[in-house]
Amino acid sequence: MGFYDITEFGALPDDSDVSTNAIHQAIQACTKAGGGTVYVPAGKFITGPIQLASNLTLYLDAGAVLSFIDDFDQFPVVKTRWSGYVCHGFMPLVFAQNAENVTIKGEGVLDGNGQAWWEINGKLRKGEHYESLKTKEIAKANALFTEPADTNLVEWPSQFLRPPLIQFYQVKNASISGITVTNSPFWNTHLVFCQNISVHNVHFLNPSDTPNGDGLDIESCLNVRVSDCHFDVGDDCVVLKSGINEDGRQYNVPTKNVTVTNCTMHHGHGGVVFGSENSGGIENVTISNCVFNGTDRGIRMKTNRERGGFIRNVLVNNVLMEDVLCPFTINSFYRHGVNRSNPELLDAKAIPISEKTPIVEQVRISHVTAKNCRAAAGFLYGLPEMPVKEVSLEHVTIEMTQDYHVPGGEPDMVREVIEMAGGEGMFAKYINDLQLHHVRILTRKGPGLVIEESNDIMLEQFALKNKEMGTPVVVSKNTESIHVNGIQRDQLGDDYLKRVESEVTP
Repeated sequence: MGFYDITEFGALPDDSDVSTNAIHQAIQACTKAGGGTVYVPAGKFITGPIQLASNLTLYLDAGAVLSFIDDFDQFPVVKTRWSGYVCHGFMPLVFAQNAENVTIKGEGVLDGNGQAWWEINGKLRKGEHYESLKTKEIAKANALFTEPADTNLVEWPSQFLRPPLIQFYQVKNASISGITVTNSPFWNTHLVFCQNISVHNVHFLNPSDTPNGDGLDIESCLNVRVSDCHFDVGDDCVVLKSGINEDGRQYNVPTKNVTVTNCTMHHGHGGVVFGSENSGGIENVTISNCVFNGTDRGIRMKTNRERGGFIRNVLVNNVLMEDVLCPFTINSFYRHGVNRSNPELLDAKAIPISEKTPIVEQVRISHVTAKNCRAAAGFLYGLPEMPVKEVSLEHVTIEMTQDYHVPGGEPDMVREVIEMAGGEGMFAKYINDLQLHHVRILTRKGPGLVIEESNDIMLEQFALKNKEMGTPVVVSKNTESIHVNGIQRDQLGDDYLKRVESEVTP
């Protein structure tokens, strides 16, 4: 296998020179020889989008920066998956498609220079018009693709479908390690229809106001290992997806067998997020030995009545969270991305089960400590026709902020706006088989758990650390089969659990 230094093909670490052709020549030479290493030495190299090939390693040495141009017309139109839809869009900045044995490694930086892309997105969000020869080309390529007319995808009407910084599409046996990836136009790193991928010791960095600035999106992939990475991004840190609505169900490729371990998440909307584009299903996921600091949510699962699919067999253990809005959320009634012309999708009443009905089940969370949480200690919300099933929390300690100046907020975006005033306990609705074992909650006010319209609840050594006179530890509304035992239950007797039986309300 050969070694191909991009400077030997004419690349110059000069802001006035664009090295796209030189990098392409190095990749072509490497590919023609059957594979090898394309080497980027120390220095800042300006480049357009680049496409990797099978049996190729892109190595960025310490001090090396590949800085990508923001001339949109220089980005070819390619087949991609964009916001869950298989369609055409701008070529990702680093792209590998239908390849195997692809590696990106080193100590250097991939800088997406996303500002110009973000500015167009900002204009579109304000309702301003944008059109170019390239967006016309994308629209022509997508002419036969029917995307729902009622959508929250602000770019779709303009076809300004921003690219991720890195995308592996139908790639097998690949790895990304050591590098820093920053300033992505859209999602930072996106794995689609891939198998056997390792992501190790990567720094994912985006400004906090990056629109859709996810760190790592794993979509319809099999056997993915994420370890020892650091995330500080403008949206979700690690996201698991599998396509959206009918398009996702048509491809029907789940995300399966994923491990996330030894990672730090600093800022971002969520630490590890499932969905909401989960129409192909997500299963067999473990999250361990991670630290979430300042993420809005810690572990977040979101889906709705258009997604279908499933989220199941999820294990979370040995996680520390601090300064999060809500440490755990499961939301089957996610209100974004639904067709507003169909009021049934957000109706509080049960509707018939169909292929669009999502299933969330078999979630095990253990040995987690969360401190200084702001809105709620946990938020679990299923569907009346399809409750969330088999959820357990074991050896979990959650401490809510005690500062009355810290506001609360929405633990998650369900069909109706539910604002938790701040420092409240767990809220659960439409849950079957919830088990809380050795769970301790410090609230700023209110009970440790409010549970509604649920069934088969087991509380063992569930305790409220700051029990106040007149405040029950648990409030149960229209919930059947609730079993309680533990020291605090024995001490408080009837003051431990308050049952409220009333007419079922939305």
